Amino acid sequence: MKDRNRVREVIEADSPYTRGTDEYYMDRAIRLARLGAGHVNPNPLVGAVIVKSGRIIGAGYHEEIGGLHAERNALAACTEDPAGSDIYVTLEPCCHYGKQPPCTDALLAAGVRRVIIGSRDPNPLVSGKGVRILREQGVEVVTDFLRAECDRLNPVFFHYITRKQPYVTLKYAMTLDGKIASAAGESRWISSEASREKARRDRGLSMGILVGVGTVLADDPALTCRAPGLIDPVRVILDTRLRTPLTAQVMKTAAVLPAQGGLPEVSTRNGMRYPRTVIATCEKDKNKLEPYRKAGALVLSLPPDEDGRVSVPVLLKKLGTMKMDSLYVEGGGNVHWSFLRERAADKVQIYIGPLLLGGADARSPVEGAGFPSPPEALRLTGIRTERIGDDLFLEGYPRTGGSSCLQE
Repeated sequence: MKDRNRVREVIEADSPYTRGTDEYYMDRAIRLARLGAGHVNPNPLVGAVIVKSGRIIGAGYHEEIGGLHAERNALAACTEDPAGSDIYVTLEPCCHYGKQPPCTDALLAAGVRRVIIGSRDPNPLVSGKGVRILREQGVEVVTDFLRAECDRLNPVFFHYITRKQPYVTLKYAMTLDGKIASAAGESRWISSEASREKARRDRGLSMGILVGVGTVLADDPALTCRAPGLIDPVRVILDTRLRTPLTAQVMKTAAVLPAQGGLPEVSTRNGMRYPRTVIATCEKDKNKLEPYRKAGALVLSLPPDEDGRVSVPVLLKKLGTMKMDSLYVEGGGNVHWSFLRERAADKVQIYIGPLLLGGADARSPVEGAGFPSPPEALRLTGIRTERIGDDLFLEGYPRTGGSSCLQE
């Protein structure tokens, strides 16, 4: 286990539940699971707590892709023999061989008496099988314990494992009068530094970040998260006609120097190999594509949608085959419309700065053709609001997007 101090802090933190109850121990496991955020994609966040004679004797969480799962980390941390103990785990224990052997084997070998499970695992390799194996071997299993709270840990994993494409968070900052930039194209800064810091951290929790070529041309962003302890996301550029300058930051930093003979166009994220920059285009001319590939970008030549732009559904399916489980969309109004029209956003985050910008030609957060009427518009549910200094942060879920049981 990497950081026993962080685990100890979580175990000793205050809880809304009475100490010594099943709810108290599962709450510890949920808090432990969150420590893996940004480090385990495309695996789920999982925490585990082992209790014997009313005492926590072991605790752990899934720390990184390829590393020990939460149950094995908790067993490894035990201060005494776990035989006859209870284990509280936020997700059904795995029962198949992946990068790690089955956790059900470890629990049976340890002689655990009772397993209390929060979420069900929708992975067809596990789904219900882990529970059945444990019960067949005489272990008492409790399922769906604090399930709603445990489900909130893993909307990304549940979406990705069932749909085989990224969970999409669409984010923008706007003024009180609904503008994301002035008529002259100026947008710095609508939101506060505190809001921008939160947004950068959310970038680092996603495997990919997507913008349109218009954003690249206007702002030349690096699209890094600049958040301590988190990994920069893969940059995905929607560029129908291939207008991204080879001198843009996303291109100048696309290549990674080879390590021990590794390919220069890929980098390591969570123990897996990913490109640093992906260009999604409708261009098919190999002579135009080649300079981008030589610069280190992964170029995806994809079919257009009805407007002649890169097809969002096709792109998401392609990113899913690359095992990209989450995508943070920070485009302009046309990019946002491309996702909303296709009902491809699973969560929407809006930062509202206390400004009145005005201007009939000022940019709006969602442009394109728009929906014909309010009854046909995309409606957000599960709205959550938060004050960040003088800014207002709003988060919601499109009615046809993420499952309501997974909402925060």
